[in-house]
Amino acid sequence: MEGDFPRDELEGFIVLVGTSAAGLKDSWATQLAAATPGVEIHAQGLEQILLGEYLVRPDWASGAEFTYLTVLGLLLIMLLSRVGPLPSAAIGIGGAAAAFGLSWYAFTQFRWLLDPVYPTMIAFIIYSTVTLLNYLRTETEKRFVRDAFGHYLSPALVERLSAHPEELVLHGETRNMTMLFCDIRGFTTLSEQFDAEGLTRFINSFLTPMTTVILELGGTVDKYMGDCIMAFWNAPLDDQDHARHACDAALAMEYVLTELNATWASDNVFPGPSPKSVAVGIGINSGDCNVGNMGSDQRFDYSVLGDDVNLASRLEGQSKVYGVPIIVGENTVAVISDFALLELDLVRVRGKTKPVRIFALLGDVTVAEDPDFKILLDRHNELLAAYREQDWDRAKILVSNCHAADDVRLSSLYSLYDERIRQYTSVPPGPDWDGVHTAPTRSIGSRYYQVGDGATIWIIKQLVFSKTDSIHHAIIEKSDASDETEDIPLYVLENPSNYRPDRRIVDKNDSANKRRRSTDTVH
Repeated sequence: MEGDFPRDELEGFIVLVGTSAAGLKDSWATQLAAATPGVEIHAQGLEQILLGEYLVRPDWASGAEFTYLTVLGLLLIMLLSRVGPLPSAAIGIGGAAAAFGLSWYAFTQFRWLLDPVYPTMIAFIIYSTVTLLNYLRTETEKRFVRDAFGHYLSPALVERLSAHPEELVLHGETRNMTMLFCDIRGFTTLSEQFDAEGLTRFINSFLTPMTTVILELGGTVDKYMGDCIMAFWNAPLDDQDHARHACDAALAMEYVLTELNATWASDNVFPGPSPKSVAVGIGINSGDCNVGNMGSDQRFDYSVLGDDVNLASRLEGQSKVYGVPIIVGENTVAVISDFALLELDLVRVRGKTKPVRIFALLGDVTVAEDPDFKILLDRHNELLAAYREQDWDRAKILVSNCHAADDVRLSSLYSLYDERIRQYTSVPPGPDWDGVHTAPTRSIGSRYYQVGDGATIWIIKQLVFSKTDSIHHAIIEKSDASDETEDIPLYVLENPSNYRPDRRIVDKNDSANKRRRSTDTVH
């Protein structure tokens, strides 16, 4: 403008003269900046005219951007549910970087305008939304697990389920499990001493520490039935040593009960005559069972069903008959053979046609290695062999030896066998006897029956019914006709050949005094 510039340097060029000062009002908004000098806009337009190169937005650009958005969005949705938010974020960032790089390459090489920003923002929104929904769903699952299993499992197992809800299978599934039933002996008599509040306090003081033992050893509390606890192992979480843990729990419960008895005695818990000690019976059995949510649409519980569950319950009931606190089924014994175990009997329980071997659990591996227990085990096995071979004279001697080798825990058991041996000595069971004892299934209480000429009264204490509902055998007590009290042993009549055809039984409680043949009553 002033004429003092080198003209030769500008010769042949187009020179645009303008200003960029904001006060001169020659600034304009463009796609690249909010304020661009007008002369710069003219220069860019002039460059494109001279070079013949123009920025182009291909007609397929919108379709390409939508495809990019769809692919990236679906990929993120799929990955978020499979690999989690962090790996998905890394893959999403990589995809966005590739899109930006491709857009820049298209711009510099082909002058194409492809927009990666808008699809990337939408993909980010999708990522954020899906991540939030997954988080809320996960928290809902964790809350459900805590609510559903907080009262049945230990806190550690509940947290494990919360962290890995995929391990939880609520629909029915078949698992090899171990079940435990625990029941207070003579609870009806004990409960008569308490009012409602006192009984509630007493039963809670029993159930709470017992439940703690079960939970600490990985068990699941199925339900409480009055004074009875039902628990199982190996569901909902896997437990490869479920049989061992159940037996450890039973032994620990027996120890805890000893402490509870001491506490109850010192605190004078019982308002009436205080028992010497509260005793429990525990039955344990293992086998394949169906476990899952059981119930109706309105209410359901996580529970277990199966034949081996029923057997565990039957074994708990038999603990009173054999006078031992813990009875274990043969399926469980096959896994914990290193524990201190004594075979009790070969018994046919209600609902089972096939007899099962049942065992007393007396201790863990340490007790099993004790020399005194090994001596008792040898003598006990000899007793069972003689008993099943019907060698009654030898069995009598072996019962005495077992009494001498045992502590008081098995005194009731050997008294039972001593009584059976004396019964079978008087009335042999016959050559076809297989050594199986049929567990009593139904009691009618004490009823008086007159036999033969009236010289003898048999007091039938219990009738045991067979599967077809006919009477299988009777447990009776004998006294003289004068009804004087007298210590007469109980014995079991199990074979029809024990009865003489001319012997008849008369119910003295029957006003009509109708007579029935013994074979019509006892089979």
